[in-house]
Amino acid sequence: MRKKIKIEVGVPEGIEANVAGGMVEVKGKEGSIKKNFSTGKIDMKKIGGNIVLESNAATKREKKQMHTIRAHLKNMIQGVEDKFEYKLKICYSHFPFTVEVKGNEASIKNFLGEKNPRKITIPSGAEINTDKEYITIKSVDKELAGQIAANFEKLARVRSRDRRVFQDGIFMVNKAGKSI
Repeated sequence: MRKKIKIEVGVPEGIEANVAGGMVEVKGKEGSIKKNFSTGKIDMKKIGGNIVLESNAATKREKKQMHTIRAHLKNMIQGVEDKFEYKLKICYSHFPFTVEVKGNEASIKNFLGEKNPRKITIPSGAEINTDKEYITIKSVDKELAGQIAANFEKLARVRSRDRRVFQDGIFMVNKAGKSI
C-alpha cells in the first residue's frame, strides 16, 4: 500500500547544511562532509532549519531508504559537531611489534617475528595517533573512521597458527565513543 511519508531531520545551531538534488553537504566547527544519496522516488529539501525527506507514494522500500538516509544525516551532523573516535589496543605476548604511521601509509613491523612489515594505505580525512599501546583514529565521517579501524584489525590478523596460543594483534577497545 502506497502512502505519503514525511521525515524531518533537525539541523542544530552553528551547523550549515546544503541540499542540492541528492547531494548533501554538512559543515560545522570540526569540518565538513559531503555525501550523495541517490534518492529515486524520495525528495530531499531544506526547509528552514530542517532537512525534509518526503515521498508521496512510498512503499516499504522507500520507507526503509528514508530511515537509512535519516540515520546517515544524523551521523553527519554529529560528526561535524564532535569527531568520531575509535580506539584500538596493540596486544602482543610473543614478539613485540611496532605500528608506524607515515603520511598515508601505516606499517606493522616484527608482527609474530615476520621479517617483512605488513602495510596498508590510509585514506585522507582521518587523524591517526599512535603510542606504545594504543592507536586513536578521529574523523568527522563515521564510516571512514570505522573502515580504517577495521583495516588495522584485519592487517594484524593471525593466520596459520593456533589462536588460543598466538593471541597477538590489534583489537578495537572503543567504537565511536562507546567502550566494547
